[in-house]
Amino acid sequence: MPLRIGITLGDPAGIGPEIVRSALESGKLASGIDYQVIGQDGPVVVGAPSPDSARKALAAMEEAALLANSGEIDAVVTGPIHKARMADIGFEFPGQTEFFAVRSGTANYAMLLTGGTITVALVTTHVPLRDVPASLKTSEIIRVGHLLDNFLRRRGKTAPRIAVAGLNPHAGESGKIGRDEIEIIAPAIAELNQSLLTSHQSPSRFTGPISPDTLFFHLANEKWDAALCLYHDQGLIPLKLHAFHSGVNVTLGLPFPRTSPDHGTAFDIAGKGIARPDSMIAAINLAVELAQKQT
Repeated sequence: MPLRIGITLGDPAGIGPEIVRSALESGKLASGIDYQVIGQDGPVVVGAPSPDSARKALAAMEEAALLANSGEIDAVVTGPIHKARMADIGFEFPGQTEFFAVRSGTANYAMLLTGGTITVALVTTHVPLRDVPASLKTSEIIRVGHLLDNFLRRRGKTAPRIAVAGLNPHAGESGKIGRDEIEIIAPAIAELNQSLLTSHQSPSRFTGPISPDTLFFHLANEKWDAALCLYHDQGLIPLKLHAFHSGVNVTLGLPFPRTSPDHGTAFDIAGKGIARPDSMIAAINLAVELAQKQT
């Protein structure tokens, strides 16, 4: 039986339907796969999000979660949704990451993004910047570090090299610009290295905390395989600068692969025939790769 990949259209008033169609017609997807489109793209006004288009997006997500949980599809690729419009219809999750975690009963999950030579996992995600320091816990850095290590091993890295970002400028300058690196981040790195040393023949190497203003230059040049980032924009700004058209969002920890293009609904260009499918193509192909390694 071929692998079955479910692909939701996202909000049908956005570019989701056209980039899914373009991806499927591109000739750039893995062959021998059963690609199943989930969702309806009409009748809606393209470029004009509405409660109805948001409800269509949610219905597709619910169907995809049901199919994945029952084993009827092997992976989920999700089109972009508009979070404000989703909130208007009572959607109670910060995003699709949290939705699929709850629907699959997964408590240990995290957000990862990958594109080009940059892969980043996030310790905190959709929280206000002012709340990030209080949200950082040594235990959370360790938890997400293990998820990131597992992801890299699934993709063939037998001894992953992972950089851990600092929170403060210059990674705190030995406590002169904050003590988060000394009191929270460094102990997590030490525990990660120790635990992986005893559990793998080829242990990972977590390095840091590293000053965020230099980390991503070296990551892009492949000094490390990935970076563990502490908050949303710390990881996403360099990722999107480096691989805006090919970035993929991955939910770590689910019982099935879930990926999505790393961009939004782009209502302003929907229906104009100019939306690029590159990120959707990358998301579908990564879902196939992860599903193949899971079977």
